[in-house]
Amino acid sequence: MREETESTENQQVISVWVRDPRIQKNDFWHAYIDYEICLHTNSVFFTKKTSRVRRRYSEFVWLRQKLQANSLLMVQLPQLPPKNPFFSLNNAQQVADRMKGLQKFLEKILLSNLVLSDSCLHLFLQSQLSVSKIEACVAGKTSFSVAQAVHSSTLRRFHSEEDLQRDLSVSCDSDSDSSECREPRHKNKDMVLNKSKSQPHLI
Repeated sequence: MREETESTENQQVISVWVRDPRIQKNDFWHAYIDYEICLHTNSVFFTKKTSRVRRRYSEFVWLRQKLQANSLLMVQLPQLPPKNPFFSLNNAQQVADRMKGLQKFLEKILLSNLVLSDSCLHLFLQSQLSVSKIEACVAGKTSFSVAQAVHSSTLRRFHSEEDLQRDLSVSCDSDSDSSECREPRHKNKDMVLNKSKSQPHLI
């Protein structure tokens, strides 16, 4: 009986892609790049099995800090690609290298069951909440739950609770929404993470 249970759990897969970098402009003088994160899984840790969101580098920095703090140093998280003071939005090689580094970071942290149990990770990967709203939601300071934020996600970023409440009024199917990932616009080969029951040490 135990062998059958372990066999079922070993078939769990988490596939993650970081791709499609796009320049976003705050105003005439300020711009940044965000990246599409696609996730496909049959893991019991995720109630939503397919999703895609867009995140920028600074949000990855926030995520690592939160996960490290929440794990109480029980897990040593991998490093993010270093911040480059000479990073250029128009340098394709720099953008591609950073994107690869962000994907490797996600691949490694998704191997940890402790990290997978963190609500911040799920909201980062599967909701459109800003980081400040993620913190508020996890702390129970919003009128919507973590599950509601995840299941109501689209490719539109929620900056206010009113935005999310309007979206929650529209019914959505978490497993059949328009979350199938597009083909990447760059030439880098997609990388896929296969997760088994075994949990290697993170480096």
